[in-house]
Amino acid sequence: MALVQARANEILDYMHALGAPPTVTSPIRLRLMTTTPTSTTAGSELANSGGYTGGASAGSVTFGAASTGSAASTTAYTVTNMPATTITHVELWDSTGSPKRMEFGALASSKTTNSGDTFSIAIGAITSALA
Repeated sequence: MALVQARANEILDYMHALGAPPTVTSPIRLRLMTTTPTSTTAGSELANSGGYTGGASAGSVTFGAASTGSAASTTAYTVTNMPATTITHVELWDSTGSPKRMEFGALASSKTTNSGDTFSIAIGAITSALA
């Protein structure tokens, strides 16, 4: 996963005594993307369809404590009854009133689903690192 530019700036400002610590409102939402995001621009999120609900109601993911500069997901992420689509990336968003995009990353390989399929990401398959 890569940090979005706004989140990276908040962390750096805090580390250098230039701002307050960044805040995150849980749960952390995992959104499925059909186009490539960048550090400054979100990808195109899969539309609400079949069993997928995105945006502020997207499924959540939790992380274990960081070790050696990295943290891994401690929950599986599963969507049943997927629409026909191709997922290329995921993004992590917090749950504030105006959700903040925090991180983004490509899947190891794009995943094409048929209508009714189940899409899953295993425990530990989402990692976040600063080292």
